Amino acid sequence: MKLTKNTIFITGGTSGIGRALAEAFHQRGNKVIVAGRRRALLDEIAAANPGIDTVELDIGDAVQIKRVAQQVIAKYPALNVVINNAGIMPFDDAGGALDDEQAVRLIDTNLLGTVRTSAAFIEHLKLQPEATLINNSSVLAYVPLAATALYSATKAAVHSYTMSQRFVLRNTSVRVLEIAPPWVDTDLIHKSGDPRAMPLDAFIAEIMQKLPEASTEVLVDSAKPFRDNAGPNEHAFVDQFNQLVTDNPIPVA
Repeated sequence: MKLTKNTIFITGGTSGIGRALAEAFHQRGNKVIVAGRRRALLDEIAAANPGIDTVELDIGDAVQIKRVAQQVIAKYPALNVVINNAGIMPFDDAGGALDDEQAVRLIDTNLLGTVRTSAAFIEHLKLQPEATLINNSSVLAYVPLAATALYSATKAAVHSYTMSQRFVLRNTSVRVLEIAPPWVDTDLIHKSGDPRAMPLDAFIAEIMQKLPEASTEVLVDSAKPFRDNAGPNEHAFVDQFNQLVTDNPIPVA
């Protein structure tokens, strides 16, 4: 993927990895349009980065996704990159009672939000000489965290869906990439400075370095052991990982 002279639409771009990616692309001379639910945060990123445009979007609302996509395409006909970044990460209990409302919201946001946004923009992307669709998943797609079982499952689903997208779009101008972050120190759960989390600036620097040569997945080096674990012998590492987190809990607000 080229890192300059793109027109980029990114969901969930008001904080964390999304905002950092938006700013990194903006600094390289791309036209960046950030989508998010909260107007105050959209105004903040626009004020801090003159030239970044913003649009309000609740990624869990199917009707709103279609409407916003049409508006963005009409206003930015050169749009050639869509980054599905929006996501939420609530804790749950796979061995206990289900918070059904939270579960539906999680799936609507993390999985269907990615699917619906892709679908809303894909025909336009196919018309571009070079286009890129980027889906952000997680290393938890390969090594699920039991404390966030459904989140991990949605990211596994995003990984699977991305592979299908890549195959279906193989003969078009659209390249499909997947970024699978490790634990990055953002406010997705609770920004804590925990030494186990990768600093956000280091993560973004490594991703931007790897993007130009990427053809399928974009993994920072620390994520590779998680990616490589998937397979018939994966269970021991999954259990070891979850026991480690159980013994050393992730701090929450």
